[in-house]
Amino acid sequence: MNQPAFTTVLDALFDEGQKPQVVAQLLAVVACLLLAWLATRLLRGHVRAGARRYAASAGGPGVERLRQVSALADLMFAALAALLLGVARVAGAQLHQPVTLVHVVMVLAFSFVLVRLVVHVLRRVLSPGGPLVAFERSIAVIVWGGVALYVLGWLPDALQASESVVFNFGKTHISLLQILQAAVTVAVTLIVALWAGASLEARLMRAQDMDASLRVVLSRAGNAVLITVAVLVSLSLVGIDLTVLSIFGGALGVGLGLGFQRIASSYVSGFIILLDRSLRIGDIISVDRFHGTVTQIRTRYTVLRALDGTDAIIPNDLLVSQAVLNHSYTDSSVRLSLKVQVRLGTDVDRALELMAAAARAETRVLADPAPAAFLTGMTSGGLDLELGFWIADPQQGSLRIKSDINRTLWSSFQAQGVLLPEAPRLVVAPEGASPAAAESRITAV
Repeated sequence: MNQPAFTTVLDALFDEGQKPQVVAQLLAVVACLLLAWLATRLLRGHVRAGARRYAASAGGPGVERLRQVSALADLMFAALAALLLGVARVAGAQLHQPVTLVHVVMVLAFSFVLVRLVVHVLRRVLSPGGPLVAFERSIAVIVWGGVALYVLGWLPDALQASESVVFNFGKTHISLLQILQAAVTVAVTLIVALWAGASLEARLMRAQDMDASLRVVLSRAGNAVLITVAVLVSLSLVGIDLTVLSIFGGALGVGLGLGFQRIASSYVSGFIILLDRSLRIGDIISVDRFHGTVTQIRTRYTVLRALDGTDAIIPNDLLVSQAVLNHSYTDSSVRLSLKVQVRLGTDVDRALELMAAAARAETRVLADPAPAAFLTGMTSGGLDLELGFWIADPQQGSLRIKSDINRTLWSSFQAQGVLLPEAPRLVVAPEGASPAAAESRITAV
């Protein structure tokens, strides 16, 4: 059987090391690296300058393109070095000169370019802030380590040694090589599953004719199913019996059920909320001491944004176990009210007409149901009036429209001579006066 091309690479290097041709190889490698460095220094500046001009003209998309070009510009040196070393290798082979050292450096440079390109593509496919970024250096080290073992001819020995290390789990025997193969297979299948999940989520979010809550639950369920299937398939591919995981999975399930009962309840409640559509994104609700607009519905919690801009993270089990006041479940319109007290003797009909007219003057107030004012009470201090009106956009807040109506109403009352009751004025009696005299000096104007 013929040995692989790199099996005897060390012997070839030592043999060539005894010959003058190794100096030529070293000079060729240094020359290729130097030329690649000079070319990269010239090209990188032009490429990034052009990308900056495009980013300045294109705005947001241009900034994203600038990041991509900058990431690819970092590969110029390794790519040019691999290309020049490949040319040197072909030229040396044509001249019947030893090229083992040139070939080794070329393979290392090419593997670096390949790793960086794969990571760049995965960054484009998966989330930019995902776990790929955290393990990028580890991925590069593992791939380079495998390439180095292959180049040095140690890879078959390393594989044989890892296969001889066996771990016993009851009647099942698993070697270190199987574990490594499982890790690589699981990583690859998980990346494929995450890519498929991201594509599924993007497609669902573009389906505007589907309910927003249903899109969210389908994307979450799809991601969970794809990841589970990826792990099970990858373990089966490397020959690991899945029954080994049954006992461990049962024990883990019991432990999670007892230790994380509240968390599990929140997850189950999240799916219930998303499926029965009792809450939707954009609903205005009140629960416990929180009031605001539903902005996100996750599988564990719901985000409630208050009118002052603060976000409340509410566990989903709270929304299922307690009564929730949904102000926009069937209709987003809500009723607001303003209370005013006027003096005794005021023309009540005129005052009620002015209050209704002040509400009708605002564009946010609905014409149907029409604003209406009522006399709600009579006391010794004055007449109690209340103005009721409806708005269709409660998410915009209510303080501004109440303030605008109050300002209009105040101007109308002043113009029409409608007076508000004045508070009693307290006059301090002189020192030494009797209590009866002091009480008689408290007058209401």
